[in-house]
Amino acid sequence: MNRFGIVNAYQSIETYVARLQPHFQGDIRLDKYSRLLYSTDASIYQVMPLAVLIPRTMEDVHAAVALAAELGVPLLPRTSGSSLAGQAVNRAVIIDFTRHLNRILEVNREEQWVRVQPGVVLDDLNNHLRPFGLKYGPDPASSNRAAMGGIISNNSTGAHSILYGMTVEHVLDLHVILSDGTWTRFGNVPEEALPFYQQRPGLEGRIYRTIHELITRHADVIRRGTPRHWRRCGGYNLDRLVGGVSYRYNGEASFNLARLVCGAEGTLAVITEARLNLVPLPKQKALALVHFNTLYEALAAVPTILETQPAAVELLDHLGLTLCKEVPEYARLLATFMQGTPNCILITEYYGQQEVELAQKIQHLKVHLNKHGIKATVVPALEPWRQANVWTVRKVGLGLLMSIKGDYKPIPFIEDAAVPVEHLAEYVTSVEAFCNRLGNQVAYYAHASAGCIHVRPLINLKKQEEVEKLPEIAAFSAELVSGYGGALSSEHGDGRCRTWLNERFFGPELYALFKQVKATFDPGNILNPGMVVDGQPMTRNLRYGPEYRARAIQTHIDFSEDQGFDRAIEMCNGAGVCRKTTTGTMCPSFIATREEEHSTRGRANLLRAAISGRLTASAFTSPRLYQALDLCVECKACKAECPSSVDMAKIKMEFLAHYYDRHGIPLRARFFADVPRMAAWFSGWPAPLANRLNRLPPVRWLLEKLVGITRRRPLPEFARKPFRSWFLKHPAPPSASNRPKVVLFPDTFTNYHQPWIGRAAVKVLEALGYRVVLPPRTCCGRPAISKAVLHRARALARNTLKVLEPFLQAGIPVVGLEPSCILALREDYRYILPEQTHRLPLEEHVFTWEEFVATHLERMGSTQLLVVPPWNVPLLVHGHCHQKSLVGMAPARRALEAFVSGPVTLIDSSCCGMAGSFGLEKEHLVVSRRMAQHRLLPAIEQADPDTRVVASGFSCRQQIHWLTGRQAFHPAEIMAAALEQATPSGMAPGTPTLYQTQKGDKP
Repeated sequence: MNRFGIVNAYQSIETYVARLQPHFQGDIRLDKYSRLLYSTDASIYQVMPLAVLIPRTMEDVHAAVALAAELGVPLLPRTSGSSLAGQAVNRAVIIDFTRHLNRILEVNREEQWVRVQPGVVLDDLNNHLRPFGLKYGPDPASSNRAAMGGIISNNSTGAHSILYGMTVEHVLDLHVILSDGTWTRFGNVPEEALPFYQQRPGLEGRIYRTIHELITRHADVIRRGTPRHWRRCGGYNLDRLVGGVSYRYNGEASFNLARLVCGAEGTLAVITEARLNLVPLPKQKALALVHFNTLYEALAAVPTILETQPAAVELLDHLGLTLCKEVPEYARLLATFMQGTPNCILITEYYGQQEVELAQKIQHLKVHLNKHGIKATVVPALEPWRQANVWTVRKVGLGLLMSIKGDYKPIPFIEDAAVPVEHLAEYVTSVEAFCNRLGNQVAYYAHASAGCIHVRPLINLKKQEEVEKLPEIAAFSAELVSGYGGALSSEHGDGRCRTWLNERFFGPELYALFKQVKATFDPGNILNPGMVVDGQPMTRNLRYGPEYRARAIQTHIDFSEDQGFDRAIEMCNGAGVCRKTTTGTMCPSFIATREEEHSTRGRANLLRAAISGRLTASAFTSPRLYQALDLCVECKACKAECPSSVDMAKIKMEFLAHYYDRHGIPLRARFFADVPRMAAWFSGWPAPLANRLNRLPPVRWLLEKLVGITRRRPLPEFARKPFRSWFLKHPAPPSASNRPKVVLFPDTFTNYHQPWIGRAAVKVLEALGYRVVLPPRTCCGRPAISKAVLHRARALARNTLKVLEPFLQAGIPVVGLEPSCILALREDYRYILPEQTHRLPLEEHVFTWEEFVATHLERMGSTQLLVVPPWNVPLLVHGHCHQKSLVGMAPARRALEAFVSGPVTLIDSSCCGMAGSFGLEKEHLVVSRRMAQHRLLPAIEQADPDTRVVASGFSCRQQIHWLTGRQAFHPAEIMAAALEQATPSGMAPGTPTLYQTQKGDKP
């Protein structure tokens, strides 16, 4: 046994697993890859767990805890692993609640409470509660992936803490498993009932007796040692049992041991169910975005702003704003609410009953600031969509800070301090000055209204001299916080970062009580040992320490803008935004499987292990690592939606190139890389025969056996008359020589499979006053790029640039109908042909269809259109992944709204699941369907029959038609159909057909 009385886990883990197996319905994972996936959280630490359990039932959890108690095996209950202080990693058996134990059990609308399992993600919970007019009050920035078990164990709060306080103030009761395997429920115990609880047998009765005696005898120590600031989550919540200390939401003390388990970081009991208080949804909300020229001015203004009774005041600092502009998705959002170039913004939110009331509150804020001599620009945001954009940008602030390239990163270790707001500016200035004296810059973000500015010094953890600064800066910060009467941990917990400081910060008397609490609940010290009390030095188990080395990789594509392949992988900081499921595109494979391995974070963890020596040297090209990256559909959503801009599609391309070097290029990869050439062969006059052959069962069986193309879904049909053949005979429009030219890029799918889309595009472009020209025949190489068949991709890309160069140099716009193809020129070519793309104005002159039409309309005005009146038809629009990630959907909305008068609704969907050839590959069929079923298919199935479904992507349209039976149309078809009603075609007004009229064309 070690000094904690725990049996050496390495000697007992195999015995533990062998004995647990017959009583466990879920998954037990002992392999190194699975354990690596759970070796990190969002902190700076990495600790290899002993095993990973994925329980299916609470009986599984009970069996795991009971046996661990018997054998002395340490346990770590975990949800999404978004912890910033390192409390979600340990040398222990990890129990992951998020995969199966994520049910909402009961909602009581009248009494305003809900019962949940630990794996319920907060945003999912609030979406479920919205029809009841209720929500869970505390709102951490990680709400789109953080689950309730972790939120409770962390005692989390969030942007609206000045209204709703801490999680502990909303926990009504908890069902838990004690460290000896006893099931019990902790709730409010009246004083007269306490003797009955104290007489219960075993560990449960001992807990009631000891804790009650402890708080009775040492109430003064508890009150004296607890920080005065109400926003606190460090140590154990003994003050919640004795009262007499400041609270925000609920100041009543009671003997409720659930309040002690809350914030305990999994060290006292394993939560199996929680009953939580709910709050009413606000009727109306508005934001006032207060722009400042300096950070000090902003922080000094917070007390004055608080006098206007806001619901929240959040900081967007200068560095965060700057970084936001560099991430496409968030740059687009930022542009909707920021004016000019402020140093920082205070997001000030107000609640009210009516919009006019909120407008008055914002006006009052302006007057109040002016009255106190505070010079600031106040920009109102009254529209819900604009407010959503603001909060999205705010919530990704943490990850954006971590997106700084290079080895100096804003490190989380002192970021969780909270001080009274009147001392906030002074505290931040003092910390920054101290760090500057050590040679380190500082970044900031967070909750100005609560006196919690997340201060993050930029540290290079790969250097010994930099690592040695961590405890020095932490001790200085703790001393300052203590002097101001603040809290060392205010929402992120103690973990590995701050546990070592707890005795110094709380004082020896209160810390001794914390140790008694731990010993009482967990005498064997098996529950997440080393957190809250008995912590190790904060510089142990760093993910990147001075000993960290990434081996040099000779890359096939260019990673210079990432400062190397290793740093491209290291951009993942573990925040886990890729685990979100309710909004956005990232990460389709995680959404479908709920497996950590198939998240961007999981893949980055394994790749980093492979290049840094945590796995064997051969692991980098191993089939096991290939399996981990296999379900990445290269949607590029991580490049846009991951706050750190981890580009897993690019990283996967490099990995596959190395994998092929070792194992050879698979037949299927070669097959799909050559799809453009085969499409050229089989379209035209051979099309009828080729299409019939493709439908024959023996042919499909052969394709499945030899190439791995599933026979369970149809293949795209070849066109009898390719688009290029039609165009060569298409008469030029009147006065063509006087019209500006536009190059229509004929991608493989438009040219050889759905030529009617190209014809529709020509009609629209000519109606807009352009002369359409086609470049010489070429292919962008997208299929070869997606399969990382780089020799083929480069050959096609070089040819494409060769034929387009004269147009680009002449400033003639190049427009593409297939997003993935045209965006390959702007995105993928930069790193597969860096020596050629830098001299061509691709960014300036290459456009998606929607971008070009929307830009034309903005420049020329809608009077250029022939649609009078617009076509009255509702549209439901699904965006292609590359379109959403690299361009955004605003151009699509603007362009379509100019042609139709019906509502244009954008589906908030992830990948359709087809993803090029992915949905055709037999082993991916089930996952492909799951991707579509998550949000896309329900939206389409719920739409009215007269709603037109619109999708720019060829593969998206194929998937929608196969899974729903509904036809999806390209935006160019919708626009051409709208134009049709305004032409003298003999058609009844308002009932245009879609542009699929050529003989032999099929939808």
